[in-house]
Amino acid sequence: MWRNQSHPDRPLDAVVRPPGAELFAAVRDALSGDGPAVLPLSPGHSGQVLAALRPTHVEGVRQDGGTGVPADVAVVIATSGSTGAPKGVMLSATALRTSAAASLRRLEASKGDRWLCCLPPSHVSGLQVLVRSLLCETEPVIHERFDPEAVLRAGVDHHVSMVPTQLHRLVELNADLSVFRSIVLGGAAPRPGLLAEAQALGARVVTTYGMSETSGGCVYDGRPLDGVDVKIGDDGLIRIAGPVLFSGYRHGDHPPCDGGWFVTSDLGELTGGRLRVLGRADDVINTGGEKVVTAAVASVLGAHPEVSEVAVVGRPDPEWGEVVVAVVVPADPARPPTLQQLRAYSSDRLPAHAAPRELRLESRLPLLPNGKTDLARLRAGT
Repeated sequence: MWRNQSHPDRPLDAVVRPPGAELFAAVRDALSGDGPAVLPLSPGHSGQVLAALRPTHVEGVRQDGGTGVPADVAVVIATSGSTGAPKGVMLSATALRTSAAASLRRLEASKGDRWLCCLPPSHVSGLQVLVRSLLCETEPVIHERFDPEAVLRAGVDHHVSMVPTQLHRLVELNADLSVFRSIVLGGAAPRPGLLAEAQALGARVVTTYGMSETSGGCVYDGRPLDGVDVKIGDDGLIRIAGPVLFSGYRHGDHPPCDGGWFVTSDLGELTGGRLRVLGRADDVINTGGEKVVTAAVASVLGAHPEVSEVAVVGRPDPEWGEVVVAVVVPADPARPPTLQQLRAYSSDRLPAHAAPRELRLESRLPLLPNGKTDLARLRAGT
């Protein structure tokens, strides 16, 4: 892990196209060594990434000023990082295959099983659906975008990966979720009650935790995959070690590490070998000198019967530093919850300083291309 990158010697081809069979073939050849390393990008989201990551080729066309990658790197995943600047996570074929094989074992999936890809392969969650298909020796069913009804029609006897917002959309349809062999759920914490609702509709849901730097989900239902080690540091941050870790960042950005452990940006607890993710360390609101973990507040508010979806953000305030803002999608738009109701509901579930001081009602939460809630947009109030 984190090898010397001073002598990159493998071409890096940016594949800028909708998900489909050609991208699947490019990933297959990158992992086998029959093709260049791949930087998968979604059309319309490539300009800034190409300028920052400087691949040697774009769609097979040589680029002036591009640089290659170390020989063992098969895929580069572009992530925004904490600053929003594009950063390339370099993943070896070994790390990706090890992660996919451990995932298949945990899911009790085998050769011949088919996968449905409705997440962007430019993100590690969608990419790993393709890698799992390769190991299962099957062709994945690839959707260019998430369409709940199309996913349901295609899902018969398939495994599928999705984020909680997508699962929420399926539950809203009161769909028969037993059509999927398994639903691998990651990217964010599910809202309270979502898993129970999905299971009541026949779903077999496995929750995951991971990130691009760990080749995707590496903790399933709170327990690390085979070969993965997890611990909590004195700073409360989750640390991960094992063969699924990335090879480093593109252009030598220094990875956060503690010996052989990758230091995540997430706070967590380990009890009896089971990991509980508390939230991102940088998603903490400082209000009146008190720290509020936004994920903890969202988890409480999400259980309110009149709340369908919720996100929690901080708004700058001259008196408090920041105030806690709840952005809520009502369960019934004709009868939305009030701020007073949410504060009363929180009174015996949260410290007083963590209760929301403002309420914003929305018809839908804005999403990033990977299906996660766009918190930056919510913070900006747009």
